[in-house]
Amino acid sequence: MVRPRGTTSTGRHRIEMSLRPDKNSRQVTFSKRRAGLFKKCSELALLCGARVAVVVFSEAGNAFALGSPSMEAVLRRFDDGNDAGALVPAADVDDREALEELYRAREATAEQVASEIKRMNTIGDTVVKAQMGRRYWWEADVEALGEAELPEFARALDRLRANVRRHADKLRS
Repeated sequence: MVRPRGTTSTGRHRIEMSLRPDKNSRQVTFSKRRAGLFKKCSELALLCGARVAVVVFSEAGNAFALGSPSMEAVLRRFDDGNDAGALVPAADVDDREALEELYRAREATAEQVASEIKRMNTIGDTVVKAQMGRRYWWEADVEALGEAELPEFARALDRLRANVRRHADKLRS
């Protein structure tokens, strides 16, 4: 991709590791970094058979935890009655198979979500084509819509009617 002269891109670059002064910026950074941390930990558990337990506390005091295969299973491995904790032998084969099955299920679900998004985008494109020459989407040519688009179009019309009814009721009171 060619960039116009004189423009620069921030792209991927090293950022200064310091507390974010803006609270909203801090919250966004926390959410994104936490998601990345949890993803890395689950990949580490899957690829290396490692037992992983992570607990992150937000600025608001909320706790977010990830354990592989579960937080309790990981903590049980280190609970021998004293504070130091004792390392126990590596994961059982059954736990690893269960973890791999969960990962496969997650991947399958992600594929289903992606295909549903693609399907809904296709339906939206068909509705837009049926709307050609009309001012509003609800004026679309219903005859031009197929079997897949009609139920979605009907649901959208129902939502529109409910919104109009709510707005009218609010104006009356």
